Amino acid sequence: MVTRTDAPTRREQILKEAARLFAERGFHGVGVDEIGAAVGISGPGLYRHFAGKDAMLAELLVGISGQLLTGAKRRLVEADGVPAEEVLDSLIEGHIDFALDDRPLITLHDRELDRLRDSDRKLVRQLQRQYVELWVEVVREVHPALPEPAARSAVHSVFGLLNSTPHLGRPGSLPGRATTATLLHRMAKGAFTAAAAE
Repeated sequence: MVTRTDAPTRREQILKEAARLFAERGFHGVGVDEIGAAVGISGPGLYRHFAGKDAMLAELLVGISGQLLTGAKRRLVEADGVPAEEVLDSLIEGHIDFALDDRPLITLHDRELDRLRDSDRKLVRQLQRQYVELWVEVVREVHPALPEPAARSAVHSVFGLLNSTPHLGRPGSLPGRATTATLLHRMAKGAFTAAAAE
């Protein structure tokens, strides 16, 4: 989701491979030795970076929730003075980038959120609520007649639509990133328009 020009750190490499393996085989189906092997270090070597698998899972799920919120806030700042319709387009584009580029994290969230410690799970939920409310505000600027509860429901529905990417088949089976992104964007905008229709 974040565009970077520098090489990923060892910690980021570990998290990426852990996310992929957890999504493919489940949290309990993957050992630290396998994660280590995927990044070229021993399983015990992972403990120089993380306290264990639970810590990796927490960093992945709390981290992506935080990144989505931070990215959305940045888009709002950059769009200051821009028509609300364009701000909504920007938010949708940001979430589509996540949905297409971080598919394992969506699977991981759906399957493993309940494995987090209560404090980490509450933090994920708190970040997600803030992210939703930010969207609700923009959606209601675009569709002022849409009541707040309906706007919130529409935002959750659009997230469900966009976050369906892990179920669209293998990455190579999609019609191409640009085509898929365009389709998802059109569907998300259509969903908000439909929610606002009387």
